[in-house]
Amino acid sequence: MIRIAKSHAKQTGRSLSELIETYLETLTEEHDGGITHISPKLKKLAGAIKLPANFDEKKELDAYFENKHL
Repeated sequence: MIRIAKSHAKQTGRSLSELIETYLETLTEEHDGGITHISPKLKKLAGAIKLPANFDEKKELDAYFENKHL
């Protein structure tokens, strides 16, 4: 599925991140700077991943971007 999404992004001259951002925007409606409606699809994602109590989000993001841009 990721391969297909990357191919589609390339064909449309967009990045995969941009496609995902656009998709997430379609799941929510924003009014006056706040989200007033959250799609059931997006609600299903909440709590889907259980992280350890000592999970360091900043450390993991830094490591991810360091490896991505090598």
